[in-house]
Amino acid sequence: MNIVKAQNLACPIDGERLEQSDKQLACKNGHTFDIARQGYVNLLPVQHKRSKQPGDSKTMVIARANFLDTGIYLPIAKKLSEIVSAQIADKKDMCFLDAGCGEGYYFDYLFNTLARTESLTTLSFIGLDISKDAIIQATKRNRKISWIVGTNRQPPVEDESIDIILCLFGFLSLEGFHKILKPGGKVIIVDPGAEHLKELREIIYTELKKTDQSDLLKSERGFSQIVCETLLFNKKITDNDTINNLLIMTPHFYRASKEGREIACNLTKLEITANVVFRVLEKV
Repeated sequence: MNIVKAQNLACPIDGERLEQSDKQLACKNGHTFDIARQGYVNLLPVQHKRSKQPGDSKTMVIARANFLDTGIYLPIAKKLSEIVSAQIADKKDMCFLDAGCGEGYYFDYLFNTLARTESLTTLSFIGLDISKDAIIQATKRNRKISWIVGTNRQPPVEDESIDIILCLFGFLSLEGFHKILKPGGKVIIVDPGAEHLKELREIIYTELKKTDQSDLLKSERGFSQIVCETLLFNKKITDNDTINNLLIMTPHFYRASKEGREIACNLTKLEITANVVFRVLEKV
């Protein structure tokens, strides 16, 4: 497997291809973007921001990195790699985009899985997140991936240049995805199922709401659903730090009742159910 840096990044201002010159990316119209010392590029113009520091905070990012590094969610990473591998077929050149890559755990796992495959295929990887803190953390995992700060609404890549988009537990922008996918390109979506983290949710909420699965199973405009699979497994967490990292890394921490949050933060053991839905949509 041949891994190369992405050559299809586009200027977020005018959509023209970005070319690297020394420690900058520049388009033909003179817009320039510095490559940070960590290796990422910020392609999120001020006019595309909805807040001063959009996306996950540094606290959430570090908590998520620490939790995922325990390997508790490794079955999700393995299942994702299995589904992606089944979609590659015999293509010779492919570009992957992780839209909402966070701190890069799943994308790095996929990268390493595919890199070990004996094939003549040439692959490039782009990790995109609106959180600068998340992207900085992601660069610590893998410097061969092109990490960029940007938005899923207007991904800064060239039209019809992506083969497979991953969107794990993130903001789904099918209109933006449709534009940048090659004909027949795929979107692989990972969403929490109805039972996901039910034990934690039972503790922190006064009333437990079930996840609405109806939207997860329907075909989307401009796409046809070709795969829908569910993963369900249980894990025991036996230390307070890991439980707190799990709580802080999710939106549940900020939505929970004060009493529920205090109870969860003091737990020293917790058995959790992981319930995840994988869907593959094909561009039509």
